[in-house]
Amino acid sequence: MALENDSLNMMSAGSSPMPIGDLLAYHANKAPGRPAVTYNGVTVDYAELDARANRKARQLADVGVAGGDVVTLAISNCLEFYETVFAVWKLGATPNNVSSKLPPLELQAIVELAKPKLIIGEENARVGGWDFLSIGSNPRQDLSISPLPTKVSPRWKIQTSGGSTGQPKLIVDNKPGMYDPSQAPMGQMLGDTMLNPGPMYHNAPFAISCHCLFSGGHVVEMGRFDPLRALDLIERYQVNWVNFVPTMMHRIWRLPDDQRNTFNLSSLRMVWHMASVCPQWLKQAWIDWLGPDRIFEMYGGTELTGVTVITGSEWLTHKGSVGKIQPGSQMRVLDEQGKECAPGEVGEIYFLPDMGRNSTYEYIGAQAKAVNDWETYGDLGHVDDEGYLYIADRRTDMIVSGGANIFPAEIEAALEQHPDIESSIVIGLPDADLGQRVHAIVQMAEAVRQRNDADALRTFLSKRLVRYKIPRTFEFTDESLRDDAGKARRSQLREERTPDPS
Repeated sequence: MALENDSLNMMSAGSSPMPIGDLLAYHANKAPGRPAVTYNGVTVDYAELDARANRKARQLADVGVAGGDVVTLAISNCLEFYETVFAVWKLGATPNNVSSKLPPLELQAIVELAKPKLIIGEENARVGGWDFLSIGSNPRQDLSISPLPTKVSPRWKIQTSGGSTGQPKLIVDNKPGMYDPSQAPMGQMLGDTMLNPGPMYHNAPFAISCHCLFSGGHVVEMGRFDPLRALDLIERYQVNWVNFVPTMMHRIWRLPDDQRNTFNLSSLRMVWHMASVCPQWLKQAWIDWLGPDRIFEMYGGTELTGVTVITGSEWLTHKGSVGKIQPGSQMRVLDEQGKECAPGEVGEIYFLPDMGRNSTYEYIGAQAKAVNDWETYGDLGHVDDEGYLYIADRRTDMIVSGGANIFPAEIEAALEQHPDIESSIVIGLPDADLGQRVHAIVQMAEAVRQRNDADALRTFLSKRLVRYKIPRTFEFTDESLRDDAGKARRSQLREERTPDPS
């Protein structure tokens, strides 16, 4: 299945793009009552969402937001988020999406990079010296809901990354705020209903949900992910399309069979997953459950320098692969000397867009690692003889213990086959003898948290991993180890457990 390299944007040659601030009105004029967003049982149609966004845009204009400005959105998933982001586009401004739960110092670092005209969020998102608007600050009723003059955002979005490295950076999308409403994203059909289970401060949930609305689809917004509720919403709203991360897939699969199989999922045409490595056993379970024709995987990054895609049927004959490079980019796997790796040899994965380096994005606050014009997301992997890519792990996460390269993702996948483990993170900690020792942080299911047994886990892993990969130390926690998008802050976990050299 070939997708365009900017497959989260899906702009095609010869299309007729429109300013994205005008797209709600475009669909409302065609079908005013068409559902746009559903959240907590409330459905807002295109006409109402457009009217709300027009009034919100005038509220933002009254506090100084204008074309070309950046607006930092620290808003959790809700109807107000959709209303606000379209208001920003209507003014020709650019949204900068961040988590509503960021620590103050991290938020301040991002704001100093983005230099927004306005921050919108909960009270904890106030940053000294920057204009702020609290969520729930409804526009005055005397503000008009009539259309605004058409404006185009010079950059349609600015996403934030770097939590895993501890160094926040901005990823500025180089595309202006234009979109062809006849192009639905990533295999969606025009008018499809999609479920959004992911946080909008992450790129894939944000981009796909917005593009669904750009093309006249219906977004069923979850707010916070819950496995049982996800299945209920799919059945209730006859959802056609969903994008999960492996953590969500794992939580759904851990539901008792009599709960998971209660729901009618016949409307569900496409289940995508991305954002982190999916354990082979988990992907096989989903293929066995829903069939290979409904399972799709993408590997790539917010920078969109290159993506790979694999269908469920392809995966069955290339187990563990994340697919082949899609049209629009080239891919190479290079060793530490910058030479191309042979098939089967692990190296760092590099991409080059057909339009050239920096044609899809630019960084603020960071520089990409590159070999000549080829850039990397920082992941290690190999290709097979047919050009299918296999991810090993992130270079920064790799553990070198006693001279052996150990990939945490492999150990985490083995741990999470244990029926009592909710999630796990494996990191390398300093060791005087080995250089690094493998340390596992494990979240057990609530029912068994009083029976933490490291020796039992070692026995369990001994049937799945070679001895040197089995963690030497275990740590048990009641806290969630990954966020709602399946991401983990490994650098922070390592630092908290590494003794101060002084």
